[in-house]
Amino acid sequence: QLVESGGGLVQAGGSLRLSCAVSARTFSAWALGWFRQAPGKDREFVAAVSWSGGSTYYKDSVKGRFTISRDNAKNTVNLQMNSLKPEDTATYYCAAQVPGRQVEMQSEYDYWGQGTQVTVSS
Repeated sequence: QLVESGGGLVQAGGSLRLSCAVSARTFSAWALGWFRQAPGKDREFVAAVSWSGGSTYYKDSVKGRFTISRDNAKNTVNLQMNSLKPEDTATYYCAAQVPGRQVEMQSEYDYWGQGTQVTVSS
């Protein structure tokens, strides 16, 4: 089970920190990702982190603004979002996959959370 938290309403230029709590004894063996879906658009990849935390991946438009991290002791994955823009408005989902797959492809993920809403006002 994956449960996201930390979404909300923020002004452009502001920050939010999303967290995803994962209930699984095998948490440390999974790669984890964040995806988002804006109204009327397809769900898209945002960021991912390897099972060890040693490798991270980002969508080009969030590089330098978003940071993904994981805490294997607490079974959580976080997404720190800075310098938010109105175009970042979306429902954000965390997801987990068995390592070795394409981290940018949502079809390669095995488990998904319910999502948390992020709204950035201009």
